[in-house]
Amino acid sequence: MKLPQFTDTEKKNLAASALEYVLPHSARNANLEIGAKIFTAGEGSYVYDINGKRYLDTFGSLLTNIVGHHVAEIKQAIMEQMEYLEFFPNYQDSFTVPMIRLAEKLAEIMPGDLEVTFFTGSGSEANEQAIKMAKQYHWHNGQKNRYKVIARKYAYHGTTLGASSWTGFTKSRQCFEPLLPGSLFAPPARCNECDLGLELSTCGLACLKAMEKMVEWEDPESVAAIIMDPLPGSNIGYPLPPEGYLQGVRDLCDKHGIVLVFDEVQTGFGKTGKWFACEHWGVTPDIMTISKGLTSGYMPLGAAVASKKIINTFRQGPGSEFRGICTYGGHTLSCAAAVANIGIMQREKIVEQAAETGKYLQAGLEKLHKHNIVGEVRGIGMVWAVELVADRETGSKLPGELDVGSFVRDWCWENGMILRNNGDMLIVAPALSMTREEIDLMLSGLDGAIQAAVERFEL
Repeated sequence: MKLPQFTDTEKKNLAASALEYVLPHSARNANLEIGAKIFTAGEGSYVYDINGKRYLDTFGSLLTNIVGHHVAEIKQAIMEQMEYLEFFPNYQDSFTVPMIRLAEKLAEIMPGDLEVTFFTGSGSEANEQAIKMAKQYHWHNGQKNRYKVIARKYAYHGTTLGASSWTGFTKSRQCFEPLLPGSLFAPPARCNECDLGLELSTCGLACLKAMEKMVEWEDPESVAAIIMDPLPGSNIGYPLPPEGYLQGVRDLCDKHGIVLVFDEVQTGFGKTGKWFACEHWGVTPDIMTISKGLTSGYMPLGAAVASKKIINTFRQGPGSEFRGICTYGGHTLSCAAAVANIGIMQREKIVEQAAETGKYLQAGLEKLHKHNIVGEVRGIGMVWAVELVADRETGSKLPGELDVGSFVRDWCWENGMILRNNGDMLIVAPALSMTREEIDLMLSGLDGAIQAAVERFEL
């Protein structure tokens, strides 16, 4: 493909302006001191930086990309819509054709009885609107005291003030506290590193029982919603929920009339080998939030998709309407991109491909156990985590001061591969369209990076 060209002076000025005038999301000042990484083009599973260097992207452009970069069909859909109407808001009684087409398509692919969509501009907004739906649902049903929201430790639901209130990472919250009142945190279902210090074989789903006790202690009639990622995301490395856990949460919500919200912003749209992660366990929430893979990252878009049970509450006549608005929610061009993206996924059977390719990826990742510092390899479909440890048998951690995971990440970068790490946990979550040949290149890169770390730190 033809790459944009820049003079050395232009490159220098762009890098300086990036650091001077842009405040990056999730900034890392230590990395910024080294310099700005500026990307200018993409094709398939690869992106190119301003110097023309090509990188294999193993993190799918922050978990957004499903069908690869530079797909002509999505670009054409956006341009064709631009010929007629670039944007009109979904305000009061106004709709656009791409929005309606997308809502129809979502009703088709969503699990269970999730049929009606409220569009937003991002995943954080989707989670905020979902909780607003839950609270207003109770309000209209005469339960105005239901204001509490139960989330889980180590869950990520966004960085707006509301979404931060339900995000279970202290660092994400501490600068902005106090956040929304009534925000509570139950233990996670993270069996690889149990918050309660128990073993799965004997725990009896203690994490679920702890949530049940929390609901009882807080008074069930004060709890509006439980929000959770059915498969926790890249921040803690995709620990699969134990059998019976998600159904137990569903039963708990049904018993006490609590609205269950599943956040599938990260894991939706085929990444786990099914359209949505919750389908692996046969559990459907009352509201599901989606974003990222919805447009394959081509345009910003998010949504909260709810059951008729929830939505009909807002259709009881004047005064019952849902009190939510996002000016750019359901942006016309974004909806056109999403319709094209889902069309490609269905026609090319991308979800089924992810299930099969995921097995191939898993087998390759398991081979990394030849390195003594590779501990648990966990995940499903095309989302995986590789733990680097000091001792595989005990799971003891590597000395933090070594920062081995960052060394592996940087080695990959120098050798033309983008890798996400959370400390000594390596994350692999590429575009679902990645070929087996590209997966082999990715596995080879990981193998070389880990071997380099072993030699560098004498591990």
